[in-house]
Amino acid sequence: MSCKIGFWAIFAMVISSQIGSGIFMLPVSLAQYGIYSLVSWAIAGLGAISLALVFALLCAKFPETGGPHVYVKHAFGNIAAFFTGWTYWVISWISTTAVVVASIGFLAPLFQGDIQSIRLYLEMLLLITITLINLRGVTVAGSVEFVLMIIKVVALILIPALALFHFNINNFIVSNEMSNLSIPQILARSTLLTLWCFVGVESATAPAGSVENPTKTIPRAILLGTISVAIIYFINSLSIMGLINGNDLVNSKAPYVDAIKIMFPGNTHLAISIIAFIVCTGSLNAWVLASGQVVMGLAEDKLMPQFFTEKNQYNSPLWGLIISSLGTLILIICTSGSSFSKQITLIIDFSVVSFLFVYLICSVALLKFSIQEKNCYKLLVSITSALFCCYIIAGTPYITLMIASLFTISGIPLYLFILRS
Repeated sequence: MSCKIGFWAIFAMVISSQIGSGIFMLPVSLAQYGIYSLVSWAIAGLGAISLALVFALLCAKFPETGGPHVYVKHAFGNIAAFFTGWTYWVISWISTTAVVVASIGFLAPLFQGDIQSIRLYLEMLLLITITLINLRGVTVAGSVEFVLMIIKVVALILIPALALFHFNINNFIVSNEMSNLSIPQILARSTLLTLWCFVGVESATAPAGSVENPTKTIPRAILLGTISVAIIYFINSLSIMGLINGNDLVNSKAPYVDAIKIMFPGNTHLAISIIAFIVCTGSLNAWVLASGQVVMGLAEDKLMPQFFTEKNQYNSPLWGLIISSLGTLILIICTSGSSFSKQITLIIDFSVVSFLFVYLICSVALLKFSIQEKNCYKLLVSITSALFCCYIIAGTPYITLMIASLFTISGIPLYLFILRS
């Protein structure tokens, strides 16, 4: 029996894939930029919406399972499609590692003893549980995603709403280091930080073949979901930065916990641990679902080994989910040492740059289609998103760009094997 998911499940996936652990720590990174951080949110939000429009238009034109590689295939052929899909698949399950660890990390305050001794086992248990949920089919995964999304959105609207009652504009302080820079330089740096939070805008296109009326459902969900994400991020940064003085916020290790302590007495702040865990788990579920669908789409287009097309009795991509999760599991084990935070930060930095490569080529694909169709609206959207990607990439260190490109290059041996087959 083939069951498909509707608008609300896809909408929840768009929300959860973009709102993860970053929302709880970003106020710390942005504190040194003061009031300029709110401008950077507006810039990044508009850029993310332009990317959302790119994927909405592409998905409406090609409602096929697999996500970004599908659009590149139709625009530039199989070689470009393979490396786009390979890059997207690899970085999706690599980035999932950070989400798993962050999820368990937020539970640490609930344990009276040291969680370090059982952290690895809890991380493995969480990943296996989410994988099993996704193996039960997209309808089950979509239902779980919707429930987690409701809890997440309510919490991330309620907390900042309460914090606004304590709002003080004088808490926005530009650090001495930033005050020596020009306004364009400040905005460029802070926009780089805020854009990271919108990675995942395209994830809802991956399961297109399992969605009811995908040509209408997915574009609406992507656009409305991304606008909702931009609003949630903005009000959360506005309220937290207006509640806690910038000089204190920049040194905070848990800004939301500090905010709850200011607003409420006692151990109420422990509730934020549960909320953060739910937020991260929702993000994890969305990424696991997308990983399996992406590699299945590649296999269906003969761009990956054919065993990836195999589905279980619940119509889930059996080997796509299992192998993606195994890759994440290996990374979790390998990065479980004391130097984890530095390792995972590097992984995320390189992964995000790789995502930008994918976004750029998809924007160029839409540009090609818009020229062929002589559609001015699509032309404007594609140029805007392509320029936005180039702006962010141009501000990235060369070494990061070079290392990020290794994710793409690593697919060469597999591509040569597929050609021989």
